[in-house]
Amino acid sequence: MGRLQFLIISILSISTIFMADLVAAQLKTNFYAQACPNVESIVRNVVNQKFQQTSIAAPAVLRLFFHDCFVEGCDASVIIASTPGNTAEKDHPDNLSLAGDGFDTVIKAKAAVDAIPSCKNKVSCADILAIATRDVIQLAGGPRYAVELGRLDGFTSKASNVEGKLPEPTFNLDQLNTMFASHGLNQADMIALSVIQ
Repeated sequence: MGRLQFLIISILSISTIFMADLVAAQLKTNFYAQACPNVESIVRNVVNQKFQQTSIAAPAVLRLFFHDCFVEGCDASVIIASTPGNTAEKDHPDNLSLAGDGFDTVIKAKAAVDAIPSCKNKVSCADILAIATRDVIQLAGGPRYAVELGRLDGFTSKASNVEGKLPEPTFNLDQLNTMFASHGLNQADMIALSVIQ
């Protein structure tokens, strides 16, 4: 199995695990059928443009999704900016190396979605990040898969919430296996996801 295939399978695995945590949210593939029926094509167009500008968009979006989901669940809280009196997740030392192209892709996709009057403020950034992740996987040579939608955006983002929730460069194999196992992931998933770190 090639490195890319291994990575893609693991990303699909992590996506499935994080989706299982959200079953209570009643996620479904046609969540925006009435409110914003073209959301996936709008996001896909932005992702395609960004990917053509720089191929770093693929690992940047994948890594952003990973960091978001591992800390607070897939709620896009990693995208929230710090404010006076609050240091947000994105400004925690473990997140400072996240590539700006990942954030830029999601921000531009959200702006494109909100530019459609019927879609404005109806699609969560969390869903846009999940769609963008699926789209970069496909652009990188992976499969296209259905994304269940209906995630709610997190409105709280604290750097202190990141502490101890992401793998550290000093972790040994047992520590890494334990952390990934706590999210329902095995050692093969951990190795594949570490490639994008």
